[in-house]
Amino acid sequence: MNEIIVSMEHICKSFPGVKALDDVRFELRSGEVMALLGENGAGKSTLVKILSGVYTRDSGNMHIFGKEYGDLTPKQAQELGVAIIHQELNMCRHLSVAENMFLGREKVKGIALSNRQMQKEARAVLGELKIDIDPNQVVGDLPVSKQQMVEIAKALSTNAKVLIMDEPTSSLTTREIDDLFRIIHDLKAKGCGIVYISHRLEELQYIVDRVTIMRDGQYITTVPFKDTNMDEIIANMVGREIKEKFPTVQCERGKKVFEVKNLNAGRMVRDINFELYEGEIVGFAGLMGAGRTETTRAIFGVDPKQTGQIFLDGREIRISKVQDSIKAGIVLAPEDRKKDGLCTQLSIRENIALPNLDIVCDKLGVIRNARETEMCGKAVDSLRIKTPGLEVDAATLSGGNQQKVVVGKWLARDSKVVMFDEPTRGIDVAAKVEIYHLMNKLKQQGIAVMFVSSEMQEVLGVADRIIVMCDGRITGEVMAKDATQEGILRMATRFESKVAAGNH
Repeated sequence: MNEIIVSMEHICKSFPGVKALDDVRFELRSGEVMALLGENGAGKSTLVKILSGVYTRDSGNMHIFGKEYGDLTPKQAQELGVAIIHQELNMCRHLSVAENMFLGREKVKGIALSNRQMQKEARAVLGELKIDIDPNQVVGDLPVSKQQMVEIAKALSTNAKVLIMDEPTSSLTTREIDDLFRIIHDLKAKGCGIVYISHRLEELQYIVDRVTIMRDGQYITTVPFKDTNMDEIIANMVGREIKEKFPTVQCERGKKVFEVKNLNAGRMVRDINFELYEGEIVGFAGLMGAGRTETTRAIFGVDPKQTGQIFLDGREIRISKVQDSIKAGIVLAPEDRKKDGLCTQLSIRENIALPNLDIVCDKLGVIRNARETEMCGKAVDSLRIKTPGLEVDAATLSGGNQQKVVVGKWLARDSKVVMFDEPTRGIDVAAKVEIYHLMNKLKQQGIAVMFVSSEMQEVLGVADRIIVMCDGRITGEVMAKDATQEGILRMATRFESKVAAGNH
């Protein structure tokens, strides 16, 4: 225990126009959890992708279990006992849980796949981790939180000795996070070394032994967690002190901009009624599965509505598809930015211009290049998107900068209602503050702003008014200045409590 099992020295890595890693060093011991921290774009994911064989290094030395290695392939890294759980889920949605867990290392009997053996072993791993998921279930039918637990089980089924977790709790419920921390403590006791990447700094106190901090592709420091504090960690991450984590601006509440009446859409959106006004930010709180995301999708026209009326500036509007919503000026920055918000293989320019072709094209449908460049450049500058230029693919950006591109394409047009679904998921402290400033800017401009967040402190810190949902229904509403975490949690479990009482 506590022997050095991973040592990386003088690691450098460049991509076109970007130096992602510049003389970085990193060390991991057996039986410890090492938090790898930094802003989006600091180089954390690049570093662990070199360790796990996804990327090759430009220069530097790497020792694993005392032996020096050059560039690894993912298969070689796996054989050495290195497993990575990526921030973005990386599974075949049409395959079963068991098939995903053994993808690339399938069990065979003779010349045929042994599905029975894979199901048996998958069930054993899931059972050992106390994860209640049927190995035969199709992964695409599982909620995102369950898919994340399958990813964790998949990594652990390889008997990993070095486990890399990149934002593992971003999609998990509170109960599932508790289960994950229990699993981490069990793995530590068995001598597994864990690299833990997370922007949820409040989690670190429960599991972390040491902290390594990176900034702008460079190594900053490594320190025992017990010898530091959150202010020092954040200052090292961003290179300055962040005095206000939840910046707010005071605005007088103006006229009613937006209203939803009697909205029903499937099981998770039932009889929803609410209003949005100028000069306020409305936060939607609730536990995972409460129906908040489904509500935004139904309003935006992604999912069909069964009943309901939507009013903008006092006039009823009909939204049967997304184009209707965009045309009316009601837009959504979705929860899964890579799946629903971006075309990752297209450039920043193309991503921002794509939903705005009606603005950048002339009457014949020909793109006016100067207008497009002006619009995209303005979005990049105003949101301070870190990029060498407009032609860079969105896939090469950090999570925080990808989120800014998603928001930027909607701000390029005169939107009247902006809905954010988990706008700060997977982005760093400084980028979060920039998103909050952006929401405040919209609020000052008289744009109606609503946002969904699973982080209670974020809702309390950013919103002016809070609407709480549970099991597809609105179960409470409170002004943020009068709200408490306990009060919101009571409203977030109110319907479940009634059902439990009724069943009892």
